[in-house]
Amino acid sequence: MPLLMIDLDNTLVDRDAAFRAAATAFLAEHDLPEADLDWITALDGSGLTPRPEVASALSARYGGLDARDFLDRGAADRTTLEDPVREALVEVLAADWSCVIVTNGRTVQQEAKIRNTGLDRLVHGWVISEAAGHRKPEPEIFHLAAALAGVPLDGSGMIGDSALADVGGARGVGARSAWVSGGRPWTETRYQPTFTAPDTASAIRRATGT
Repeated sequence: MPLLMIDLDNTLVDRDAAFRAAATAFLAEHDLPEADLDWITALDGSGLTPRPEVASALSARYGGLDARDFLDRGAADRTTLEDPVREALVEVLAADWSCVIVTNGRTVQQEAKIRNTGLDRLVHGWVISEAAGHRKPEPEIFHLAAALAGVPLDGSGMIGDSALADVGGARGVGARSAWVSGGRPWTETRYQPTFTAPDTASAIRRATGT
């Protein structure tokens, strides 16, 4: 079976929307200013800011308030899988592709998103950077995905929203790449994705010919 690798956050699921919803609930629960939502969102940096750094900043701003539950579970508990993406994955499985999620992040949190949304029943497996000991765009994490699926990387494809982690990572192992733009312009000058798609469902269908 050919291999399709797909990013999790802001590709298969809208991680930023889930985090924003969790932050809104966090502020309301602790009677904190609603206007701080934009500050928390900027601090989070789409999940790229290290969690200890976020926790420390929240504690400093809110007088030692413990935000660990919010950071560990808030976004994961609110993550959803949109129907168009679900339907595209069903088509991919029916077409005998091997599909593996390749994601950076913490194992407990990422697995919670995968299981809570039902993605665990729609893919052949997943590789998470914390457990793998390698992060995208490092080539090792893509080789681990291929090994998990039991198929070669030759002829494989990677779908994701990150120019560096997903497109650059795919380029590093000779895989095709689909960049999910979400309406953003491509600004990387060193390389290009194999193709660009406005959303994940259309990227999946184009990558697999389904």
